[in-house]
Amino acid sequence: MQAQRAEGTKDLIGRDMRAWQRMQQVAAEVFGPYGFEAVETPAIEQLDVFVHGIGTSTDVVRKEMFRVFSGANFARVLEEGTDARLKPKQRLALRPEGTAGVVRAVVENNLVPQGGAPFKAWYAEAMFRGERPQKGRLRQFHQVGIEWLGAPDPAADAECIIMLMEFYRRLGFDLTQLRLLINSMGDPACRPAYRDQVRAFILDHADEMCDECRERAEVNPLRAFDCKNDHCREVMREAPLMRDNLCDDCRAHYEQVKRYLDAAGIAYVEDPTLVRGLDYYTRTVFEVEAPGAGVGSIGGGGRYDGLVELEGGKPTPGVGFAVGFERVQLALEAQGQEMAGAPEKSVYVAAAPGVSREQIFTLTQQLRGAGVRTEADYQGRSLKGQFKQANKLGCALILVAGGDELAQGAVKLRNMATHDEELVALPDLPAVVAEHLSE
Repeated sequence: MQAQRAEGTKDLIGRDMRAWQRMQQVAAEVFGPYGFEAVETPAIEQLDVFVHGIGTSTDVVRKEMFRVFSGANFARVLEEGTDARLKPKQRLALRPEGTAGVVRAVVENNLVPQGGAPFKAWYAEAMFRGERPQKGRLRQFHQVGIEWLGAPDPAADAECIIMLMEFYRRLGFDLTQLRLLINSMGDPACRPAYRDQVRAFILDHADEMCDECRERAEVNPLRAFDCKNDHCREVMREAPLMRDNLCDDCRAHYEQVKRYLDAAGIAYVEDPTLVRGLDYYTRTVFEVEAPGAGVGSIGGGGRYDGLVELEGGKPTPGVGFAVGFERVQLALEAQGQEMAGAPEKSVYVAAAPGVSREQIFTLTQQLRGAGVRTEADYQGRSLKGQFKQANKLGCALILVAGGDELAQGAVKLRNMATHDEELVALPDLPAVVAEHLSE
């Protein structure tokens, strides 16, 4: 049987890999001036890292998270019918999102000590969720995100949003074609009473709601705002809104965030039903859509001031966002843009009859040592075959090493597009080739 990739996964090859690399490059360029440094956390964490942080009532934890067991522990779970007797360090899961793992690392390594400077990090990693594969939604997908721990100031919320929109602009988006949604979800002082109001509303309209929303009324009523059922969404338009139930502190925080965004010239739409999908959010939440692209949200985030405590740390405010690579790529294509860019220009070193493989080897090493992307023949092709291969590889230049030219200390350089040729002295070769490739 032929080996096949797992359902809901995608190989990053050629154009896709160049696009992912460019997304990471742009992230470093945009986030670096704000003081963010790249980090990478393990793709596998103890299950409780995600359960504590994301919340047991979320779809991510209840339905989508991939569990991981060693062979021996898997056999034990099958035999006992439960993992209850496994130690916490034996109960593992693949990373479904980036924030909880970064917060765990901050707590475990004491990266925000009392009175210390805030911790700022960005990441570019694969995430894993057991969803039904569809356009822009894979079981292994990739995200670029930032986390800012230790900054309660609403300016941090605004700066995260400003960075996010600049990130999209640098990737090639026309920002007028994107839609930034913002809201406040309150905090532990005002949200519990609001949750009770929404729960009561759902129960009052239970005969009009889907089974899942009736279940949400008991475990996480705010998730009903995000239901995919059209009729449920219609009913929830009449539900109480968080903006009408914010405490004074949350209202002041939210108004200040908006003032900062206004001052920075960031266009936004207030969406009082925006709740995001994870339990750890407090106060500011935001999301970016690409209308017409058919992929839904292409990124979002918010404030999570209680998450560090849930992971066993001291009270520490936090804010961040994540951007989905696959969805961004599709949304850019819908705008007629290409994120990957053209492959790096290269030169092909071809051997004329009578020229030894050792001479070609020396030339290729000389060019590669100077940082020039260089190709050559490794299958014993004829000179005509080497020209064909250079064309298939998309090489911009071809160097023809002939015995007569080498005897003069030179090689023939040919432009594959114009067919112009020139003789280049060997000592000048790297500089001349690099100059041609930069044109």
